[in-house]
Amino acid sequence: MLAKAGDLPADELVLDLEDSVLPEAKEEARAALLAALSEGVGGRTVSVRINAVGTPWCDRDVVALAETGAPGLDCLTVPKVESPGEIEFVDRLLGMAEQRSGASRPIGLEALIETAAGLARAAEIARASPRLEALILGFADLSASLGLPPDAAGGGDRWHFARGTVLVAARAAGLQAIDGPYLRVDDGAGLSAAAELARELGYDGKWAIHPSQLEPLNELFSPSSEELERARAVVDALERAGGGAIALDGEMIDEASAKRARQVVARAEAAGPG
Repeated sequence: MLAKAGDLPADELVLDLEDSVLPEAKEEARAALLAALSEGVGGRTVSVRINAVGTPWCDRDVVALAETGAPGLDCLTVPKVESPGEIEFVDRLLGMAEQRSGASRPIGLEALIETAAGLARAAEIARASPRLEALILGFADLSASLGLPPDAAGGGDRWHFARGTVLVAARAAGLQAIDGPYLRVDDGAGLSAAAELARELGYDGKWAIHPSQLEPLNELFSPSSEELERARAVVDALERAGGGAIALDGEMIDEASAKRARQVVARAEAAGPG
């Protein structure tokens, strides 16, 4: 699976040591993952979802990954984060391990918000470490934590509050906001609806749990040619005018318009050709 993963059209690969691994297989899984990472994973941005802080495996996950200095390892994804102290703990462990290994660059962190406690403290968590790059909303565990029905994970307007809370916390701290996965692999319409809502709310992207979800997600989160053309026109018009507020095709635009337009251009550039 890891050998094939490098060819997938995903922006980031998240390799899992947590929920997908049975307790008795944790040590073996970590060793196998380290061996695979030593060979690289196709040039993609790579994160490893470690075991949660407080479990018997978390510290060993962090130290082993940092000391090995695996090529291409960019981030650690910390699951079930409920307080800023958990991120601070992982940050300190990483710092000590990186000193021992002589790492050439620091490993980043991503925080999964997937419990009621984590959601309540999302703003504090988002500012817990300069290593943090993103907040990710985790629907399955959050459904259980909030007492929602099992079929609620990832869909429906019941998630407006959670999505809004994580988005504001991320943006206030200058982080990416990533929507959690849509768990019904065979429901393309539901996936599209959930992804469109996340994008309209301002999210930067969405996790996928199956290769079949990648193409629709890439399409939905990449600006259309019309959006990109309009964004470039807004930027060009304001630059020619030297700022201020001007009219473009009957619409008043100003610096706020330029900020939004630059975000569209940046997303298009990140998406690559086409």
